[in-house]
Amino acid sequence: MWHGQHQSTRAARPRRRAVGAGAKHKPVFVDRLLATLVHLRHGVTHDLLACWFGVDRSTITRAIGEARPLPAQRGCTAAPVGHGVMRLREV
Repeated sequence: MWHGQHQSTRAARPRRRAVGAGAKHKPVFVDRLLATLVHLRHGVTHDLLACWFGVDRSTITRAIGEARPLPAQRGCTAAPVGHGVMRLREV
């Protein structure tokens, strides 16, 4: 009985947000780590990674900032190639 009344009350009031508005899902840990490793290894830009993972650039920036210390704590590093700039590997 309560559920029916609650549903009718919800249906009667107007929406406060548009459909699809609100917080989006954050990438899962594996995606965050993968984005970080691709960025460190190949120097792929945050914009491109955001496009690949279907999130905003700021989300990728935050994910890389949070996940970057993890490989470093285990002794994995990405050495820069000349002038401190990481470059894509030539085929």
